[in-house]
Order: sequence, then C-alpha cells, then structure tokens
Amino acid sequence: MKLTPWKVLAAGAALILLANAVALVGVYLNRSGEADSRMTLSQRELSMPWRGGMVRENSGLALALNWRVIETSTGEYFGSGFGANGGTPDWLDESRMAALGFDTAAVAADQAERRRFERQLPREVLLVLELGGPAWQRALERTRQNVARHEAALLANADSKEFAAKAKRAQEQLKREENANSRLFAIDAGLDRAALRAKYPDRGRYLIVKATLRPRTVTRDKQTRVSGYLSALAVSQINVPHALRPALEPALRSQRRTTDEPGARFEATIAFGQRLEPWIEAVAVAR
Repeated sequence: MKLTPWKVLAAGAALILLANAVALVGVYLNRSGEADSRMTLSQRELSMPWRGGMVRENSGLALALNWRVIETSTGEYFGSGFGANGGTPDWLDESRMAALGFDTAAVAADQAERRRFERQLPREVLLVLELGGPAWQRALERTRQNVARHEAALLANADSKEFAAKAKRAQEQLKREENANSRLFAIDAGLDRAALRAKYPDRGRYLIVKATLRPRTVTRDKQTRVSGYLSALAVSQINVPHALRPALEPALRSQRRTTDEPGARFEATIAFGQRLEPWIEAVAVAR
C-alpha cells in the first residue's frame, strides 16, 4: 500500500487520539472510588518554580514533591544525614532488603559477593512517607544536638573564627529544619499495599507511593552491612490544574528564598488515587 501524505497525517492523528484515550482511562481509574490518601502539604513539601513570571508563560506548571530520609551516616552541616529526595535510610537493613526481593546471601562475608549484590537490578517498591511525625522529630532533635555541640566547642575556643563559623552554620541549619525543610520522611517500604495501609491507616499522615530501590552496602566502624538506596518516585511532579493556578500566582510573585523561609506560604490538598498517582484538589495561599 502506497503511503500518501494524507494517510501519514491520518495515522499520526489516530495515534495521538489513542494515546490521549489511554491517558484519560488511566486518570479515570486512578480517581475512581476512594482516594488511597489525602494530605495537606505546604511550600515545604512542594517546590515552586523559581521565577513567578514563568506562570503566565508555562502552561504545564507543576509542583515537585519533596521528601527526605534519615540516613545511616551523618555529618555536621545542612543536608548531612538527611537525604533529600533519596538516600540510604537507617531502617533499611538486610532483612528488609531480603523481604523486598533482593538476594542478600553471604554479602557481608565476601567482597565478590558484595559486588554481586550491588549489581542486582533496581526494583520498584511501595514507599511509606510520613508527614510531621517521629522521623521529623528525630531530625529536629539531631539538628538541635548539633547546635549544642558547636556552641560548646565555641565556648571552649572563643577566639576561633573557625569555631564561630561552624556554630553559625549549625544555627542556620536549625532554622531551616524548623521553618523551611520538608517534614515528609520515608519511614518504611514493602511490596504489599494492603499490608502497608493496615500498618499505617492514617491516610492524612501517611502516603504510599511507588519508588525505585537499588541495592547498596554501607561500611561503618569497619563493619559492612546490607542496605539500599531509595530514589525516583514513579510520580514526582504534580500538575497544577489551570483552574487553581490563579490562586498560586500571588505566591509565585512574592516568592522568597532565605535561610529560614523557603518561599511564599501556601498549602495544597493532594489526593493519591487507586493507582497511587497524585492530583491537586485545592490550593490556599497565606495572606
């Protein structure tokens, strides 16, 4: 059959229509029935575009979901020990990795086995994210302890510019933790959605999302143990409906980035549907 320009055009149009139909069916299936979770997040957990002027030009405005992990290793300054949008959580041990489908046999005993373990393909898992709960309180407490440690060091070395600078950075880190950083922490992972929801029934406090898990070994105090690296949520960008964008424009125009303020304050109600895909239901901007 000879292809004419009209036939090529018709085939292209049919393909576009088919793709749109598939996408619409996916949206319908995701939003049918009761939402798996519904949570009110702020500018701390949802990142904004850097330039407010882009709102009028960008028809595809989206918010990024910001989440964190408390890692197995920690450091002195901002970000150390609290991985942003990925990391190696301290609760992800050998038994968890085995339960998530990874072969962990004899990993710690042999270097070749460790390499084999880390070469295993990444897996998609169900990740539990907790908002403003014990994990965030742990992060706050750890940051306050860091401030106390640096202030004590400064008292013992009052004339040291180095210790003064470290104490200042620790205080800035605490301000960010109290007022700016995301309060959404990864606290668990599994493969059985029903079991996770039974364990974490509060749908306004716990999100269940799909994420990528890669095998990793961690060496600390000369001891090597099995762990994993969490990253790449299946859906990390949440599109802002056109009808809700005017509510965000004041926040975008007045957006600020300072030590203790991540930007203009707003809240958004986010629902996660049957396919664990999110959408924005409402937006409120602080005046």
